Amino acid sequence: MHAVDLLVHARWLIPVEPEGLVLEHQALAIHKGRILAILPSAEAAAHYKAEHEIHYEHHAVLPGFVNAHTHAAMSLFRGLADDKSLMDWLQNHIWPAEARHVNAEFVREGTTLAMAEMLRSGTTCFHDMYFHADAAAQAVAQAGMRALLGQVVIDFPVPGSPDQASHFRHAVEFNDRYKHHPLIGLSLSPHAPYTVSDEALSKVVSYAEELDLPIQMHIHETQGEVDDAVGQRGQRPLARLDGLGLLSPRLTAVHMTALDEHDIALVAKHGVHVVHCPESNLKLASGFCPVAKLMQAGVNVALGTDGAASNNDLDMLGELRTAALVAKAVAGDAAALPAARVLTMATLNGAKALGLESECGSLVPGKAFDAIAINLDQLETQPLYEPISQIVYAASRSQIEDVWVAGRRLMKQRQLTSLDEATLVAQAKAWRERIAG
Repeated sequence: MHAVDLLVHARWLIPVEPEGLVLEHQALAIHKGRILAILPSAEAAAHYKAEHEIHYEHHAVLPGFVNAHTHAAMSLFRGLADDKSLMDWLQNHIWPAEARHVNAEFVREGTTLAMAEMLRSGTTCFHDMYFHADAAAQAVAQAGMRALLGQVVIDFPVPGSPDQASHFRHAVEFNDRYKHHPLIGLSLSPHAPYTVSDEALSKVVSYAEELDLPIQMHIHETQGEVDDAVGQRGQRPLARLDGLGLLSPRLTAVHMTALDEHDIALVAKHGVHVVHCPESNLKLASGFCPVAKLMQAGVNVALGTDGAASNNDLDMLGELRTAALVAKAVAGDAAALPAARVLTMATLNGAKALGLESECGSLVPGKAFDAIAINLDQLETQPLYEPISQIVYAASRSQIEDVWVAGRRLMKQRQLTSLDEATLVAQAKAWRERIAG
């Protein structure tokens, strides 16, 4: 008999690998934050003696969601500039607000607010793109989440980085500080093709290769972006990025709503990952990512919420449903994005895009126990015929009761264990007074 830290018994276990599999009455043996084994609950007591044991009699246990693209600290701008087009929203509202208010304190407290919402929505890992990455890292370490934090690269001064050289200096310093951290990593995050020069993008490629870092970038977010690039440079943004050597498995291309067949073939050829942010794209009228076509071409497509300033929530369960429904309408095919596939997008595909598939994204022996327990014994999810479909099409985030990261329980029966909700609400209200005043 083996001694373990934890035995988790699940009425339904959805490991995600293989896709669509639902196991019943299974136990997970957890030790030092990692999954040692999965076996029938009835056999667990004969093999393992656990310090703690939990029985989820009415729950599905599945991997925590991977929010593959967000701007966490922008939760403090939630609702500030609604119902605007993308460039109006950015140039006339968000960028001026950032110039006035964003500092390390804003990022630390805004990121913490975002993590509280993400945990309560079942997200265990996120890929951020914002300023003051060190302040964000302090917040992540305190909360105990898993995160990849992006060092923004952009051609004009931004909070915490007055010039181009400072972006790369901060990246090197951050990487030195956190490269051995078990939960926190770095990416390089050039903002978009229209805000980053060829010179800076070439440096991004060099630094990413030297430091072995992933890259994320907003690309082909709108048709207007593509049309402007063709008018100014005579080529589409993806073609320009290809010429600069940016297209590779290191790159995660975010949004990707304005794609033609050549674009899709290009990203497939180079192994580029795509992050689909359907609710933000819908709200900003940015367009529709052709998810079914990308997947048919062999492209890894993950899901992200984008920031709460343009969504306006960080609810990955809601994003799952929206992604599934929009993909069906765009493809004209009710089977274009089935429930099991969209669940994979929100978990394992996100982990692959972040380069973390060996750590999280599915529940298999050897990986970290990053998991959530969803109570399906609620009126809204009864009767229950097929658990994955019920989770994607009917369940709400309020049914997510427990959340674990690396074996640590960060939410227990809807109560956060590493963050104080009352303090976060008070801080958010104080920021509202500063920003609105």
